Formats: sequence, structure tokens, C-alpha cells
Amino acid sequence: MIHIKDHKQYDMFNPFDYLGPKRLALLQSSWAHLFREEILHKLPAEKLFHLYDEFKGRRTKELFTMLGVVLLQQMEDLTDEQAVRQFAFSIEWHYALNVTDPSDFSSYVSARTLWAMRDTVGRLGLEQSLFENVTEALKKLFELDPSKQRLDSVHIFSNMAHLGRIRIFVKTVRKFLINLKRHHLDLYQGLGEVATRYEEKNDGQFAVKPSESSRTLQEVGNDSFLLIERFKDQQAVVPMSSYQLMVRLFNEQCVFEKTDTATSVVIKPNKDVPSDSLQNPSDPDAGYSGHKGKGFQMQVMETYSPDKSQPDLITHVRVEAAHQSDAHALLPAIEDASKRELAPTELLADSLYGGDDNVERAAEQGVTMVSPTMGSQSHKISLADFSFTDNDEMTACPAGQAPKRIKTGKQGGKVVLFDKATCDKCPRQSDCPVKRDKHSTTISYDAKALRLSRRRAKEKTEAYREAYRFRAGVEGTMSDLDRITGIKHLRVRGMRSVRVAAVLKAAGLNILRASAFKTGKRQYRRRKSGRSSRDGIICTVKEQVR
Repeated sequence: MIHIKDHKQYDMFNPFDYLGPKRLALLQSSWAHLFREEILHKLPAEKLFHLYDEFKGRRTKELFTMLGVVLLQQMEDLTDEQAVRQFAFSIEWHYALNVTDPSDFSSYVSARTLWAMRDTVGRLGLEQSLFENVTEALKKLFELDPSKQRLDSVHIFSNMAHLGRIRIFVKTVRKFLINLKRHHLDLYQGLGEVATRYEEKNDGQFAVKPSESSRTLQEVGNDSFLLIERFKDQQAVVPMSSYQLMVRLFNEQCVFEKTDTATSVVIKPNKDVPSDSLQNPSDPDAGYSGHKGKGFQMQVMETYSPDKSQPDLITHVRVEAAHQSDAHALLPAIEDASKRELAPTELLADSLYGGDDNVERAAEQGVTMVSPTMGSQSHKISLADFSFTDNDEMTACPAGQAPKRIKTGKQGGKVVLFDKATCDKCPRQSDCPVKRDKHSTTISYDAKALRLSRRRAKEKTEAYREAYRFRAGVEGTMSDLDRITGIKHLRVRGMRSVRVAAVLKAAGLNILRASAFKTGKRQYRRRKSGRSSRDGIICTVKEQVR
């Protein structure tokens, strides 16, 4: 039976009055007060109603409270056992979650119930609703101006071992054999020596010297092929997830080499193995980034204000496998923020996000990208130093020479021809990007090349450097996510569990930042008020003395 409490309705008498004025003041200046007053009643408990009957059955735990516990666990980076104890004994948590009944039913939750609620949040995708509701509440509280934002990604290691190629094969084959033994003992017993070889007690044979790794890798590849071929016609085995993982691993790591007499298995070179290949059979959703390593990553977009007049709040998060390129994350981030009326007008990002296509498509949505261009300028004089009409037709070189002729290139764009005799006399010819041959000097360009050249020229200005310097602030957010919420090393694995943990940690960081900003403003007003009163008294005394 559904059990909820109206957290917008205040108690006639404050149930926390027993704490006394000083401890109550500490609570009211902490994140717990902000959570209780602004966030708790806005958690999406109504999305859980369809799981329970409205009138029949045992009462559920209070649903707003349970969603709050799931969120606070990630905010404070707690294990299930630690979260259970916090909920049972922490006055701060009771205050934040508006738990006023000291009975076990209201003030205790078991680790199993907490796990079940977190799993439900993942199955229903409620972590995104939780994040959005928290962000919306804070947006209204601070009248947030989202016009200036910045975007970056943070790498996430899930709770899996980092395996080499041999160990990936061994773990995947062993996983299949364990499941085969559990469900089809007769088939397992028919394998003989192959099954015995991959038992855990025989792990030492796979810990080989680097000089022997190629031979061992070939052996485990052959064993995988043998098992795949042996059971490919077994209708009871093929649907097993562990068998499918073995097939996936083989296709990613091996190829067939056919000769006139036989077909052999060949291990692919490291460079030919795709970045979305299986990294560990315990976490098949993880990817690989050559820059950051194995696991997942989360795209993070946040507001910032140069004058610190509002808190830096995360407005968009998206969890993906580590092999995904940052270049594909920009437009989904803008579109997601636009749906919630949180779209920026100026967005800071590094060069991976700032490809020409991204910049142009972002501009179509009213977003100005401030991002360095990739690559470097080949000559001291750039295409942007030439003179152009409003229609981007070249009219003169930096030395003032007009083109002899302009024609359309074979692949589009423009080919501009200058007088070779005049170019030969130019003192800056070594710095110029024009191409020289026997009869002419030419320069080719298209709209994209001209845009990139103009962007590189703009990056040298003081105005650009002043605007872009605020991008570095996003690194502080990544540090906070790691130090405060522990996002870089999670206790879970699998895309669904990683997504729940990472998204809720971002929501938790928003709560902590909002609370710190609110406390800072209160302290500033108090200091300012104290100075004004003190200055007034001093002036009055001086006046009387005079």
C-alpha cells in the first residue's frame, strides 16, 4: 500500500525543538535545511505509485523519504551499511528527510530495502528525474541565469578489475564454464581437460612472462573458438549471456585465417581491437579510452558567473561508455538543457567539443561556442589576414595585391591566382600560405577553412583569453565530484548502476554547492550589517566628542 507524507505541511510544534537553539541553528545553516525546505517535497515519488496498490497490502516505507535516502547515500558516498546507520541515527538526516516519528518503521530501513529502492530507481530511469527536479528547485530558489555555462567530461572507474588481454579471455571462458556446469552438468563433464584447465586453482599457468604472452594468448583464443564451435548448435546453450559474451570477445579479438588445408585462429594486433570491445565480463558495458583508460565517463555542463553572484550548478549530465567521443556530446547537452529552459547563450569547452560542425550547429540553436580550434597554423600569415568582401570573396592579400583571377575548385571552394612576379618581390613571401609553381601563385580555401582561420585569429585577442579563462573552473567541479562524492571510483558496475550513482552524485553536489552559497551570502550580510552598525556607533561617539 502506498505510504506518503505531505512534506509541505508544517507541524504545529517543531519536533526538533528539543535540540535547543544552538544545535537547531546549526541544522538550519546546513544542507539539511535546504533539502528539507526546497527539495524533499519535489522528489518524483509519484512515479513509484504504479508499483503499489493504493489501498491493499502492507504499507511501503515513506516514498519521499526513500528517494531521499537513495540520493543522500550517493551525495555522501556511503556504503549500504553506512547509509542504513545514518538513516537510523543521524539527526541531520532525520531533519533533512523530515522524519519525526522515532519508531523503527519510520526511522529504520534495511540494507536490502535500500538496495531494492536503488534498483527500482535504475529500472525506471528515475535518477534523471531526481536530478532534474533538484536542479529545477535550485534554479527557482536562486533565480538562476543559465546564459554562461561550461562543458567537460569526467572519467569513471566502475567496480571491476583492469584485465590484460589474456585475463579477459580466461575470465570470460571461466564465466561460461561455471554457468554451463551449473545448468548443464552433462555437457560440462564432456569437455574433459579444457574445463579443468580454467578452474580457479589453475590460474598460475596464465601468469606468464612477457616473452610467452603471445603463445598463451593464442592458446586461450583457440580454446574460445573450440568452445564456441562445440556449442553453437546447442539451443539450450546459445542464449546464455555468458556464451554470448564469449562469442563477442572472440569476434573482437580474433580473426580466421583460411588456407588450402585448414582454418586457423589469428589474434588481432592491439591496434586493431576496437575501443568498445569487452573490457571485463563482469562489466560488459564498459568501454576503453586511450587517454583515460577503461570504464565510463559522464558529460557535465554547469553554469558559472564571473562575478560570483550565483552558485555554480550542474545543469546537464549524461553517462556513457569511456570510448564515446566528446565531440558527439555537445549538441545533446544543449538540446537537453533547452527542454528544461536551461540552455546557455555562451558555452565554454575544450577543443574536442569545438569542431567546426559543432560550432555551426550550436550557433543555429543560439549558443556561442568559445573553444580552441584543433590543429595549428602552418604559416605566420593566415587566411584570415587576407581581405574579403561581405560574401567571403577574396579581394587582396595582406600586402595589398589584388587577385588576377578567381575560379571554383574541383571539390568546391575558391582558387585564387595572384601575379607571380609581384609575389616574388614581396618581403613576406616566406610567411605567406600561397602555393608557388612555375607560372603562378595560388591559394585555395572554402567556407570551413576561412571560418577556422578567423577563429584562430580571434583566439589571439585579449577578449577571447578573458572569456575563455573561466573554462578552467570546470576542473574544480570534476575535483569536487571526486573528492566529495567519490564519482571516479564507484562501488557498482554495469551501465544502469553506474548511471544511477553518477547522476545522483551530480545532484548531491548541486545541493552542497547551493547550501554553501546560501550560507556564504548569509555570513556576508551579517558581516556587512555588523560593520555598518559599528561604523555608525563610532561616528556618533566622534560627533559627541567633537
